[in-house]
Amino acid sequence: MKVLRFEDLVRDGQAQGQRVFIRADLNVPQDDAGNITEDTRIRASVPCIAMALQGGAAVMVTSHLGRPTEGSFLAQDSLAPVAKRLGELLGREVKLVSNWVDGVAVQPGEVVLLENCRVNKGEKKNNEDLAKKMAALCDIFVHDAFGTAHRAEASTYGIAQFAKIACAGPLLAAEIDAISKALANPKRPLVAIVAGSKVSTKLTILQSLAKNVDGLIVGGGIANTFMLAAGLKIGKSLAEPDLLGEATAVIAAMKARGAEVPIPEDVVTAKAFAADAPATVKAATDVADDDLILDIGPKTAAKLAAQLKAAGTIVWNGPVGVFEFDAFAKGTEAIARAIAESDAFSIAGGGDTLAAIAKYGIEQDVGYISTGGGAFLEVLEGKTLPAFEILSRRAA
Repeated sequence: MKVLRFEDLVRDGQAQGQRVFIRADLNVPQDDAGNITEDTRIRASVPCIAMALQGGAAVMVTSHLGRPTEGSFLAQDSLAPVAKRLGELLGREVKLVSNWVDGVAVQPGEVVLLENCRVNKGEKKNNEDLAKKMAALCDIFVHDAFGTAHRAEASTYGIAQFAKIACAGPLLAAEIDAISKALANPKRPLVAIVAGSKVSTKLTILQSLAKNVDGLIVGGGIANTFMLAAGLKIGKSLAEPDLLGEATAVIAAMKARGAEVPIPEDVVTAKAFAADAPATVKAATDVADDDLILDIGPKTAAKLAAQLKAAGTIVWNGPVGVFEFDAFAKGTEAIARAIAESDAFSIAGGGDTLAAIAKYGIEQDVGYISTGGGAFLEVLEGKTLPAFEILSRRAA
């Protein structure tokens, strides 16, 4: 995918003296007192901002925070805590600017944070007049918020249509490169892990991947539905019996290509969904009517680990068991360790997946950890994200 990259513009001196508008993702969690409880997204935005400042630009940064009502600004919607933290990370004052759509005073070498962009009327529906006003504020628009790349909003899409130059920041460019490496030009075999509670929420992902991957590992409630489709009993485990036809079709599509959806050989069960519930390992054919399947068993985990270690590319979205409960975490840990030890290029995304990566301390061993939840899922579905489409079009 060909897009203009901000890094190249800066290197070529094209940011010098220019007004640069950066759409970042600074949507961080806060406690009831408004204190930031986790600042990963702010820290991740710093390289792009620092790059712009080093390039001699006058820098404007904006982001959404929470779910404000358009046209109605409340104190809890303010990016003030973000401005303070960003200033600490950059080692300089970051002024917060309200009511900025009609004009912003900022000089080369300065950076200002523009108040919560989702408070602007017309933001979510990509109002053309609003987008044109935003575009008029800058010489260069930089999209560096992959978490919003699946939304066509005024500050993510419309501004890119009308700005003099529209390009990808380092975070977004890294996502484009990782996604292309994993899905567009993968080293084979390509193995995908898709796990979660429901097939319905990830059916289009499963159908899309079934056309491309060499192995499709399913986990969690999704695996239970596939076990039912394979004729196995799952007791009182979470599943969607009304989607057996779709699960069977995915299995058939993979088989027709000489690929497979491995069905668990053994599972870890309990009689109740609780951290202290006694865990029992049993063959997948021996699940009792009152059993809950809460993890894959050791034989299945070992078989899947071997498949992952032999892979060329791995895409990971979702833990394969209830890894929050230690008794039912061994399957997810085995998967995580296998990915860490594999020579494959791996890309991982999704909140639970990131939590598992953190739990097992394998951040340095995963090829690329995606910063976008919904955007990552839409890529797996085979969709072209609005941000990618408009930046690609502007680069043509």
